Amino acid sequence: MADYYTLLTNAGIAYETACKAAGVPIKLTQISVGDGGGSVYNPAATATALKREVWRGPLNALFQDEKNPSWLLAEVTIPPDVGGWYVREAGLWTDTGILYAIVKYPESFKPVLATSGSGKEFYIRSIFETSNASLVTLLIDDTVVKATRAWVMSYLAEELGKLDGKQSVRVAASTNIVLNGAQQIDGVAVIAGDRVLLANQTLAKDNGLWIVANGDWARATDANSSAKVTPGLTVMVEEGAANGDSLWHLTTNAPIALGTTALTFKMLAGRTGIAAGTYKSLTVDEYGRATAGANPETLAGFGIKDTYTKSEIEGMIANASMLPVGTIVAFPGATPPVGFLELDNSVKSAALYPDLNTYLAGKYNKGDEGTGNFRLPDGRGEFLRGWDHGRGVDGGRAIGSYQLDTLQNITGTFDGYLDITTAGGAFSLSNMSTSSTPLNQKNAYHGAYFDASKVARTSTETRPRNLAVMWCIKAWNAPINQGNIDIAALAVLAQQASEINQGTAKVATQAQTNAGADDSVIVTPKKLTWGFQFQKSGIGYCVFPSWLGGFTIQWGVYSIVSSTTDQTISFPLTFPNAALSAVALSDYTPGSGSVGFVAMGALNKNGFTVRSSSGTSTRWLAVGC
Repeated sequence: MADYYTLLTNAGIAYETACKAAGVPIKLTQISVGDGGGSVYNPAATATALKREVWRGPLNALFQDEKNPSWLLAEVTIPPDVGGWYVREAGLWTDTGILYAIVKYPESFKPVLATSGSGKEFYIRSIFETSNASLVTLLIDDTVVKATRAWVMSYLAEELGKLDGKQSVRVAASTNIVLNGAQQIDGVAVIAGDRVLLANQTLAKDNGLWIVANGDWARATDANSSAKVTPGLTVMVEEGAANGDSLWHLTTNAPIALGTTALTFKMLAGRTGIAAGTYKSLTVDEYGRATAGANPETLAGFGIKDTYTKSEIEGMIANASMLPVGTIVAFPGATPPVGFLELDNSVKSAALYPDLNTYLAGKYNKGDEGTGNFRLPDGRGEFLRGWDHGRGVDGGRAIGSYQLDTLQNITGTFDGYLDITTAGGAFSLSNMSTSSTPLNQKNAYHGAYFDASKVARTSTETRPRNLAVMWCIKAWNAPINQGNIDIAALAVLAQQASEINQGTAKVATQAQTNAGADDSVIVTPKKLTWGFQFQKSGIGYCVFPSWLGGFTIQWGVYSIVSSTTDQTISFPLTFPNAALSAVALSDYTPGSGSVGFVAMGALNKNGFTVRSSSGTSTRWLAVGC
């Protein structure tokens, strides 16, 4: 038998047998330590208590050994405020007060600070074997239990392994590989201990995080159980020609049974094969990554379908009718469109409408337009007639001349005595005889009258049926910038601003502001105050802006402590170039009967020296730049 060991007691074995028979768990609650009665001894299975118990407390932990499931490990920490005795034995107790196991422990002294001069926490771990470890239950009082360092580290590692964010891998394999030995993956020679992401194994259940080994590979400890491999698992890839510096995540949904469920990993961020640069057209994957780019130079390249092609536009331009200046067009509205003026006989400026002025050439001027103006034709209430231009239908006309309305002449005659008994249409009869002969007598003398209004619409003019429109003339070509109308309006503003002229001006630089010689630039408030400093106190200074040469005034008060030695008064601010002058005056107390004196010495950028009556308060003022 080993020198130090743990035994299940006979009472403990009986308790365990009874628990198995009843189907209830074995409940362990406490551990006790003893000094063996003052000496080391060999515990026996017949023991029901320790030889001499010196301390008892709750178990910290009870768990199975990772390599031997039938072994149980019990842990306890004895606090530093108890002790002053040796530990030679220990016992594990059930919740019913039975000594379940007894431990022969290496003789160790447990000091206590109050009597031993030092104190420490005492940690005991006991290993014992049971026939069915799964039946053993640890009852813990959370208010007194303490965690061991090993347990904490193990617990942290286990919990961290369950997080979705995993430790980075060296490389990621996007093709099927053999899970054995060192090899080349994505241009990198991996060696034992390297972490690798497998994302495209033939059997997708084998995808995941693996550790390279000289023999068979094993899954990484942070991804070797179903609880640690969860949907959304993410991992960074450090190296690799194709997958280096990329981020991958697990897209498989729960539930996941590691080693059974097919795992799908996809690149969330990283290299997509598209070169760095500026692109006008991009192809984007489901994660918003640009996977392809192009710089098309045609509408078709951009996939634009709601416009004309280049050839179609060129054809429309070639066949389009651009109305020249001077074209007269009828519009059925009261407002002329942009680029047109109403033919209203008004006077216009030749400067505003130079093209139209040139085209009309003063043809409609009456002589009262004034210098630089021209007159428009008057189309209000007029029909427009094509110029005869030598045809002979309306000969003798000058283009642009007005013509009054006329009626083609109608002629006819009556001769002799008329024997008219009836009249109709445009004609009417009247009795011209002085006798009382009835009108129906054939030999009566009658008068005949013609009146067209009796059978037709008549008015004061001869006209066809018509529609009233506004006759307008094309005045300029640009639909937005109306000839040079805008340019003329801006011409004055485009010149250099001066005291008597509006215009534009540049902002002065600080150098121009300081020089004060350029009258064609303007100064901003920031440049006006550049370099200005001011300290408002009994000892202070005022530094004028840089455009005033940085002229500086400083002042202060100084108490003289000696009348026999020179004393230095330092300026609160060193003059940048030179101290030009300084004065100092002595204070005196009214009614004291005495007046002090001040004598000044050396003056420089940093200060000056004075000598004065002892205890005299001196006020001084200095100027410089």
